[in-house]
Amino acid sequence: MRVKLVTLGCDKNTVDSERYLAQLLDHGAEQVEDAETAELIIVNTCGFIDAAKQESIDAIVAAGRLKETGAATAVVAVGCMVERHKGELEAALPEVDFFLGASETEQLLPMLRARGLIGDPITEHPGVRIHAGGTPFVRYLKVSEGCDHGCAFCAIPLMRGKHRSFAPDEIVREAQLLELQGAREVNLVAQDLAHYGRDLRDTSVRLPELLEALLRETSIPWFRNMYLYSAGITPRLLEVIAKNPRILPYLDMPIQHASDSVLERMRRPERQRTIREKVARFREVVPGVAIRTTCIVGFPGETEDDFQQLCDFLQEIQFERVGVFTYSPQEGTRGAELVDDVSEFTKRQRLEIVQELQRHITAERYESRIGTVAMALIEAPRTADERARARLAWQADDIDGLTWIDTDAPAGSLVEVEVTAVVDDYDFEATALRVIALPPTPTAEAPRSRALPMLATTIGSFGR
Repeated sequence: MRVKLVTLGCDKNTVDSERYLAQLLDHGAEQVEDAETAELIIVNTCGFIDAAKQESIDAIVAAGRLKETGAATAVVAVGCMVERHKGELEAALPEVDFFLGASETEQLLPMLRARGLIGDPITEHPGVRIHAGGTPFVRYLKVSEGCDHGCAFCAIPLMRGKHRSFAPDEIVREAQLLELQGAREVNLVAQDLAHYGRDLRDTSVRLPELLEALLRETSIPWFRNMYLYSAGITPRLLEVIAKNPRILPYLDMPIQHASDSVLERMRRPERQRTIREKVARFREVVPGVAIRTTCIVGFPGETEDDFQQLCDFLQEIQFERVGVFTYSPQEGTRGAELVDDVSEFTKRQRLEIVQELQRHITAERYESRIGTVAMALIEAPRTADERARARLAWQADDIDGLTWIDTDAPAGSLVEVEVTAVVDDYDFEATALRVIALPPTPTAEAPRSRALPMLATTIGSFGR
């Protein structure tokens, strides 16, 4: 059975898809890149905002058409959007063989087997994930599932359930497996990474201790922390980041707004004063730290003064990067109970204002990096037409731009460089000084000095 797995949405969905793919291959499936040739197409959906839902619907419809125009004999939709809208999707899209919400994905293989789409297991590789992205040296490691926060705009708890931390030894085991597959950068992801461990019986294990275990039990050169609420970023965590060069000086910290009245309606724990104080503390303890954030414009009740406070705050704080989104009400959330009184035109206008403001801020912040000596991870080697493509420590995969280097170092290498220029506000040019490490050779066996734990029990696709 030739299978094509389409992944939409966040990096946490990518982790889930890699697990599904590994299980399918264990049952004799063959992964293909061209959906036209696939006999089975699985769409892993996103339901975070309206635009993501539409993208998911479009992908499902396109997969359904391939039953007539391609080789597809079966189409399956799974994931977050299905969790929220399964009944509507089943009624509207009869060409889809079955739908599984995010809480039902353990049923994926049994249902495929029941329909004769896959056979019995040929091999068993518990916990293994098959890389499904574009850069095999960059991987994602999900440390928990779900969310306990009650943000008024967010439906994640309705799709993914309450927060559940995975067992630390299982996370370490999975990181070791990623290392064996050649990972050079591992991005830790969760709905709120800083919340890790609060639900575990072992009260001594929190994110700092997990990071120290990953450093101790692997040789992965880069770890990056993604998606942390500022309220949970403790002095202990900053201390661990500051003293360990393998943990990149990078924080992805969503603030969502800077007007206290909007933050209160959003049911966010932070206020402008506390965000300002936290950012100052981060920059004091972790020199050179790059801080990325996200904001929502057009939340119900957002006035011109509220919006101006956001712009003024962004200008004052000077984040390296800001992702900005327009608000869309999500069924079942507190925000959906409010009157959506900001017009779509105004939302779009405010989004463009923030994007242009941040473009200038990012350019200025990046200009200050010129002359810096830093480490770069080569993502693609030099070609006849293009210099080597790389990223620096303050550039997260797929969201923070690229660095272009004249070097013959192969993909997966770590190279010491001097930053020489900013290109188009978001990218860098750099001069290679020396190659620090060449890429590893992926292997199927663990280093003899490490004992891998047995089959995972909490780290499944939905964390049950």
